[in-house]
Amino acid sequence: MEVSLISKCVFELLGTLVLVLLGDGVCAACTLNKSKAQGAGWVVITLGWGFAVMCGVLIAGPYSGAHLNPAVTLGLALAGKFLWAEVLPYIVAQMVGGFLGAVLVYAFYADHFAATSKNPDGMLGCFCTMPAIEHKTVNFFSEMIATFVLVFLILMLGTSGNANVGMGSLGAFPVTCVIMSLGMSLGATTGYAMNPARDLSPRLAHAILPIKGKRDSGWSYSWIPVCGPLTGAALAACLFLIVL
Repeated sequence: MEVSLISKCVFELLGTLVLVLLGDGVCAACTLNKSKAQGAGWVVITLGWGFAVMCGVLIAGPYSGAHLNPAVTLGLALAGKFLWAEVLPYIVAQMVGGFLGAVLVYAFYADHFAATSKNPDGMLGCFCTMPAIEHKTVNFFSEMIATFVLVFLILMLGTSGNANVGMGSLGAFPVTCVIMSLGMSLGATTGYAMNPARDLSPRLAHAILPIKGKRDSGWSYSWIPVCGPLTGAALAACLFLIVL
């Protein structure tokens, strides 16, 4: 059955929405005051993000390939595994989905955000990433390398598949393991955005939403979780083309 571009974009939007809802949701659960999961820690967050990606893949995979990430879409296009004509529509859908997912996290945890008004950094971290140590050159490198590994693994895993290349065609479980591994091994410096739709769109939601006691949205840093992942994806596609 042929899936129209509009349908593909709808599923990219829904998959990314669920990814951010569950991913930012685990950050909120582990951070916000009076949450029963407060203080659960980094392992729970990395597991939660891995399962969040899995859920998004299960929704969008059969219809759009479940990129759920502008960096993945760019990397696949550069590697010749995705149509350039569909790149922009996919990215728009992913960015809208990320924004809506973040808004839902705020609505879900509204009482807990109100109870955490004296921790503006923690509240921001429920929406987007900020570095543990701000050193923009190193932060950029961290995001670039983590996304390079992500996209290169997706491309390499896709070579053994029989369906359309994309996160959905790989099956949800391998992608889940990749996200968890990256989070545990390479995520502690910047929060491993690896995805502009997971970072920039929720950052915009943080800026717009009426969150009591919130700080600025970290705009001086915001380009790194966008440009770092896109650069890493491009490098991964180049290496893929060289070795194969």
